[in-house]
Amino acid sequence: MYRVFEALDELVTIVEEARGVPMTSNCVVPRGDVLELLDDVRDALPGEVDDAQDVLDRRDEVIRTAREQADETVGSANEEAERLVAEARAHAERIVADARDEAERTVAAGEASYADLTERARAEADRMVQAGRDAYDRAVEDGKHEQARLVSQTEVVQAAHNEAARIVDEAHEEADRQRVDCDAYVDGKLAEFSDLLATTLRTVDSGRNHLRTPLPATSRTPVYDYQAQ
Repeated sequence: MYRVFEALDELVTIVEEARGVPMTSNCVVPRGDVLELLDDVRDALPGEVDDAQDVLDRRDEVIRTAREQADETVGSANEEAERLVAEARAHAERIVADARDEAERTVAAGEASYADLTERARAEADRMVQAGRDAYDRAVEDGKHEQARLVSQTEVVQAAHNEAARIVDEAHEEADRQRVDCDAYVDGKLAEFSDLLATTLRTVDSGRNHLRTPLPATSRTPVYDYQAQ
């Protein structure tokens, strides 16, 4: 292309410097020089045109290659996005399954603990009630024996009556005290189990609230809303 421009510049120079024809706007130019320059232009043009075509072909090839690379990049990005979505879905499902298992284990443990505490409290209450009854029966029996012994002695009949009444009253008081202790023990065990159930329910609620919290957006890829399913 440089030779074409150079030949054209030389032709312009020849025409500008050519001797003019009197009384006209024509001029006289050296035919040989002009023809030689025109041959140079004609010889140079096919090569330059081929070079230009090569440039155009390379441009088309570059554009095609860039388009193919762009399509490949978009495809890879879509595959990566689908992979990330699948991994996020699997992770969420694992979290939900783990939380469900943990909740079931917690409830089962709470029920087992409740049953154990209830059984032990019932057994302890029965034992204490029976102990109170036995103590009451022994006290009454001792009072009767003491009463009979005192009655047999005329000089201490009144004292025997008083002692027997005192022993019976103490037996009643002891039985009432043991019954109150038994009720307090059972109430304490039930209060402990109530606290355990409250803690378990707070743990389950915390796990459920954690599952409802949306995942933070880490990329421009839209996050799939699993809760909408």
